[in-house]
Formats: sequence, C-alpha cells, structure tokens
Amino acid sequence: MTHIIGISGSLRSASFNHSLLQAAVQLAPESVTLDVRRINGIPLYDADVEVKSGIPASVVELKEAIAVADGVLLATPEYNNGIPGVFKNAIDWVSRPDSDIRRVFGGKPFALIGASPGGFGTILSQEAWLPVLRALGTRPWFGGRLLVSHANQQFDVDGNLTDESTRLRLEGFLSGFVEFIRSNEPSIR
Repeated sequence: MTHIIGISGSLRSASFNHSLLQAAVQLAPESVTLDVRRINGIPLYDADVEVKSGIPASVVELKEAIAVADGVLLATPEYNNGIPGVFKNAIDWVSRPDSDIRRVFGGKPFALIGASPGGFGTILSQEAWLPVLRALGTRPWFGGRLLVSHANQQFDVDGNLTDESTRLRLEGFLSGFVEFIRSNEPSIR
C-alpha cells in the first residue's frame, strides 16, 4: 500500500485546490491511500514562539504526517505569480527545527499540482516551489505537470471536478507519481 499525503495550500473553504485533491482521492490508483490535509490553524512562523513554546501541535501533526508518508502532493494556488504566503509559512514551520529536515523531507518524493481561475493555471507558483523543495532535500517528480486553468469552469458549486479531460489528466498524473514513488522505494524495509 502506497500512502500519499496531499496538502491544500489555500485557507478558503471552497478552494479549487482542496477540491482538486478531493478529486485525486477518488481517482488514485488501487492500493494507494491519499490523505488530504489543510493548513488552516498553522500560525505565522515566529522564532520567538518556537523558542518559548516549541512547535505548535498543528505543525507537529502535519510534520509527522509528511514524515511517515511515501510521497507528498502539494496542491498550490498561485497568488501574484508566486507561492501563497500561508502555504510557504506552513512548510517553513514543518521544517523546524532544522535538524529534523532530513527526517521529514530527505529524499521524499514530492509532486505539484494546482488549480486557478486564471488562464495559466499555477505554472509560476509550481516553478517557485522548486528551490524550496531543493533546499529541503526532497525528490521532486518532473514526469508530469498538472495545471488546471479556468478552474471556476472545471468544478461545480459543490467542488466536484466535472471536466472529464481534467479528470483523465489528473488520473494519469497520479498514476505517474505513484510509479515514481514505488520506483524509489527501498527494496528492503
């Protein structure tokens, strides 16, 4: 069984990216679990808080979910041609303390998807994530790209992905990512 954690990078309750991850749960290959997480409740990173109070419980929970997952799927919105601040903040918190980066992120397969009402999808946000993923020592998957543009036309009012071609692209993306994860699994556990 391959276990993937999907993290939605938007706080909005009707987030297209959260809806995209929900569709991914339905379309994931057999023998794959996809655990969708949100970043709501993660405070702004503050080193003084870290020193005085330690890592917040919401961060510890997300961090441990990432650490035990076989792979991570980031569903990133795009704000002003880049990574949403709240999403980057969540990953910054999860990387604390820096002595834990290797345990949580080291060599872990990561993939990026994103949905936007704009015409270019989330191409610039996905590109902006690459230096962050490199700095954390992840193993990004470059075998596919999933950019959902005009997302307001791809999902219904309940957040269901209704566009069949996007569903097929998402299904193919997930299959490719799972194959990548499995090809990098150690032969002995």
